Amino acid sequence: MANHGCLALCQSGFEHLLVREMGSVGAAASASGPGWVTAAASEAAPLRGAAFAHALLDVEVVAEGERVNEIAQRIADFFAASLVGERVEGAWPCVFGAGQDVAGLGRRVAAVEAAFRDILKKRLGRVAKLASAQRPRVGAARGLFVWFTDFGRAHVARSAYLCGPCRMADDDSAPSRSYLKVEESYAIIGREPGPGEIVCDLGAAPGGWSYSAAKRGARVVAVDNGPLKGGALANPLIEHRREDAFGFSPAGGAAYDWLFCDMLEDPRRVLQAVLSPWLRGGWCRRFIVNLKFGRVDPIELLGDLRSAGSALSTHARGARIVHLYHDREEFTVTGSLPP
Repeated sequence: MANHGCLALCQSGFEHLLVREMGSVGAAASASGPGWVTAAASEAAPLRGAAFAHALLDVEVVAEGERVNEIAQRIADFFAASLVGERVEGAWPCVFGAGQDVAGLGRRVAAVEAAFRDILKKRLGRVAKLASAQRPRVGAARGLFVWFTDFGRAHVARSAYLCGPCRMADDDSAPSRSYLKVEESYAIIGREPGPGEIVCDLGAAPGGWSYSAAKRGARVVAVDNGPLKGGALANPLIEHRREDAFGFSPAGGAAYDWLFCDMLEDPRRVLQAVLSPWLRGGWCRRFIVNLKFGRVDPIELLGDLRSAGSALSTHARGARIVHLYHDREEFTVTGSLPP
C-alpha cells in the first residue's frame, strides 16, 4: 500500500479533456484511464471547480492483490486502522466503483465489496450496520470510497469531494431524455422550481425541461416553434409560445424565477444571444443553460466562460460549469443572480 494523492473521476471517454482542463488551471495529471485521472494531493483543491470532474478522492492507500479476498482484507485493515480515535454515530457512505469500459471489472468490484462487508461485519458489526452504498451528491463527504483502476488495483479514500453529477431515474411521461439533464442539475444549483415560480424555457421542444418544472408545480412559458410532446403537451402549467427563442425577452423587463435553455446551437451564439442579455438585464433569478461543444474546443469555451469579462464572472460569480452524467458533448451551466 502507498499514498497515491488525488483521484479525479469523470465520465468515461472524457478523461483526456479533464487532463487538458487541469493543465489550463495549472494542475498536472500523473496518469489516466477510463473515467479517471490521478494527480498529486496538492492538486485536489483547485480541481473542485473543474467542469469535467465528477468526484475527487483523497486517496490514502492503493490496495493491490491478485485475489478478491486479498484485496478486501487490505481495504478492511486500512479502514479499521483509520477508525482509531473516530466515533461513528450515524450512516456513512461505503462506495465501491470502477469505470465502465473494462470488461468484467464491475463484477470484480462487486465481489471485493461483498467480501469487504463480510469482514467488516465480523470485526466491526455496529459500524457495518451503519454503512450506506448511496453516494452523496454534492460537497465534502467522509466514509469509505474505493475505486478500481484495474482488476488488482483499488484506490482507497476516507474523504471525497462530490461535484454533483449523478445518474437520474427516467420518467415515462418525459418527452425526451434531455429531461434527465435538468433533473440532474437541481442538486448542483441547490434547489428546484416549485409552486408560485415561473420558468422561461427557451428552445423548449419537445418539452423535457418544461415538463420537469411543471411536475413540481411551477408555471412554464415554453418558447419554441417546434411541437411539445409527452407530459408537456397540453399540460395546464405550460404555456407554449411558438416563437423564435433567440428573439424572446420578458415583456416590460419583468424577471422570471428561472431561465432554462437547451438548444442544439453553436454555444457562442447561445452565450451572446441568450445567456449574456438575460444575465445583464436581470431577466431571471436562476438559470440552467446547456452549451454544446461538439464543434468547438471545449477547453477554449471554458476559458471564455471563466474569463474576467464574461457574463458569468460579471453577473453570476457563483455559477457552476459541469459536465453532467447525462451530458455528452456539452456543458451545463447553473447559477443565480444576486438579489
